[in-house]
Amino acid sequence: MTNLNDTIVNLISLPHEYEWLDFKENWFSKDGIGEYISAISNGAALSGREFGYIIWGVNDKTHEITGTNVNFDKDIDNEPYKHYLARNLKPSVAFEVDETEIEGKYLVMLTIPAAKSVPTKFMEQTFIRIGSSKEKLSRFPEWEIRLLNVLSNGIPTIVNTAAPDYAQDLTFEKLFLYYGAKGIALRQETFKRTLKLQTSDGRYNIMALLLSDSNDIPIRVSVFSGKTKADTLFSVKEYGNSCILYAMDKILEYGDAINIIQADERRRISERKDVPLFDYEAFHEAVLNAFVHNKWLGLNAPMISVFTDRIEILSHGGLGVEQDLEGFYSGVSIPVNEVLASIFLQLRLSERSGRGVPKIVGAYGRESIRIEKNFIVVTIPFNRINVTLFELNGDEESKIHEQDIVNATVNATVNATVNLSLTQKKILDALSENAYVTQSELAEKIGIHRTRINDNMAKLKEMGVIRRIGSDKTGYWEIVK
Repeated sequence: MTNLNDTIVNLISLPHEYEWLDFKENWFSKDGIGEYISAISNGAALSGREFGYIIWGVNDKTHEITGTNVNFDKDIDNEPYKHYLARNLKPSVAFEVDETEIEGKYLVMLTIPAAKSVPTKFMEQTFIRIGSSKEKLSRFPEWEIRLLNVLSNGIPTIVNTAAPDYAQDLTFEKLFLYYGAKGIALRQETFKRTLKLQTSDGRYNIMALLLSDSNDIPIRVSVFSGKTKADTLFSVKEYGNSCILYAMDKILEYGDAINIIQADERRRISERKDVPLFDYEAFHEAVLNAFVHNKWLGLNAPMISVFTDRIEILSHGGLGVEQDLEGFYSGVSIPVNEVLASIFLQLRLSERSGRGVPKIVGAYGRESIRIEKNFIVVTIPFNRINVTLFELNGDEESKIHEQDIVNATVNATVNATVNLSLTQKKILDALSENAYVTQSELAEKIGIHRTRINDNMAKLKEMGVIRRIGSDKTGYWEIVK
């Protein structure tokens, strides 16, 4: 009974009903329930789930446990109701009816196996869930095609789905360079098979398109001059249309650049405290998760939006198949794109430790992650110590000048002695410990790619913060200011 109750509580905690999940209170219909079994069974198949569920005793809007008086043990026309349902379902569906109490209230859960091979019908009619509505499948030909395709070929993934016809002439020079920079050699003869870049019929798949030198998938960072998307769009930085590994690195570099270090002089006694604008590790994990778990099938990339008080990182697609809410927040890793996750692991871009979500939650709480049916948004708030103020008129109240905040965010290195990024500060700390340290050693020590070390050191030299004394081989670094 405990496992049943845990299952029900986990399902109730989900933010919505789904194609495979429905909540009822006391509703009962002799044939309507059979139609719902058909719809939920087919919906579970479309969603790649092993089972679907109908739970009585739960409000479908608030998910509040209300209890129910529905009874599956009664007879209908001198026949046990369960037998009536089973007799009219084709093919045979081994649904289960379970009863329990939670919070002293009676609940009933119907567990329905997903359709296999052919759609599940009730009284010779096939039903489907579209959103939270039960519909006859015959009224929606496009859904019928999708269902039949899933039942025949399985759930579409970025591995078994071919890239569009116009994207079958792909090259992968950047991918080879990226692997080489990580010290991993790809073999020209086997890399397509090793990385699973082709469908069973030899066509390039969506995975190949994502990793290719050139694609038509835009990946943008949009910077707004206020706190909503209704405010003026300050700038758009385009990092897409190429191998997503490089795009992700560029976004991480951008986040590092705007993560200015602020001098906290409040309640100062001896030494000032340096405070970053935001928790970079949480940002890093959010971006990483967005790329690994994004629903790339629709060729829609993650979206990064920068406001004056926060960064929002949106990935398409909700929770992964068989992922529940508690497992998600506790760090149980169930990748949406298993093969892409394996590539990230191989390249040491990620760990299969499940630390990403707990890191974000530890920094900013559960409320920083919003889960919807078709997307997940992670919000990284800014921790501003000092903001630029201006007076509108002499007698008016001072207000935060939003444009100055945007300028401070975008132009993160205006004052190099204060506005250093977190990575740049780590580089200076390492140089102060060992002036002869190499860029490879810095990359290992700080835990980022060597190209990012090179870029940040170039910026530090440009700003006059560091300079090289002597030759590249035998010289050392001097911190100027």
